[in-house]
Amino acid sequence: MEFAESVAAGLATRPRRLDYRFLYDARGSELFERITELPEYYPTRTEASILERCARQVRETTGPVTLLELGSGSSVKTNHLLAAYLDRDDEQFYVPVDVSESALKQATNDLDDRHDGVRVVSVHGTYDMATRLFECASPMMAVFLGSSIGNFRADEERSFLKRVAESMARGDWFLLGVDLVKDKRIIDAAYNDASGITEEFIKNLFVRMNRELGTALDVSAIRHEARYVAERERVEVHTRFTEPQIVDIQPLGRRFRIWKDERVLVEISRKYSVDRLRPYLASLGFKTRRVFTDERDWFAVLLLQRA
Repeated sequence: MEFAESVAAGLATRPRRLDYRFLYDARGSELFERITELPEYYPTRTEASILERCARQVRETTGPVTLLELGSGSSVKTNHLLAAYLDRDDEQFYVPVDVSESALKQATNDLDDRHDGVRVVSVHGTYDMATRLFECASPMMAVFLGSSIGNFRADEERSFLKRVAESMARGDWFLLGVDLVKDKRIIDAAYNDASGITEEFIKNLFVRMNRELGTALDVSAIRHEARYVAERERVEVHTRFTEPQIVDIQPLGRRFRIWKDERVLVEISRKYSVDRLRPYLASLGFKTRRVFTDERDWFAVLLLQRA
């Protein structure tokens, strides 16, 4: 019912929008993993290279802590952190939290095969659920990678970061991955891959609506449009309807008419500047202890501590 209510609320809004969280059903999670391997999609491999290089320094700075990852997905990049912590400790507790149950199961199986000393307690749920676990996990480090923070609107981002800070014990840690502002051509290419997998990923949301909500949409009449808006420092991912359509949300008995060439905002991806992030994070209760970037300054991983 949450999915139906979210879709109805988004379609009733002007301009129309949908919640990006519902992109990640089993098929959506699978498609996103394929996106991370595309040559145009730099964020995942760039962040992974940073983590591979800095993981030992993170462990040296934090000491032994429980790792609790928000939106863990396949947990592939987290392997670098787990390996670094296991180099110093015989046992490492890891709590992956994700809305995709299939991704959690796959990640848990992979981690069991890869690391003998990792004790995994997976949590199928939302970020809100995860913050309630912080107190019992302390001393801990919350891990939020992939620049997932960039999917929030500004007000949502501030509310989320404030909630994370308030849920942490003083001295706990927060490892945050952020995509940095760069050339528009590089960013646009990352969200408009030549193979069309990103378009399939976005349109899968409407396939899910047909399956779960009975919306009976003609998905072939929906186009993927993504572009970097420099003045807002964010990518805006829309779908454009090439034909008028009726959206019936059967569980709620609600109906919406979408006109030809109308666009629906499906996702945003905000880009950041480290210099502007530091004071902003400090205002929310985080001290920036370390900043790790790649050689091109395309991506950054910030090690923060609750002040």
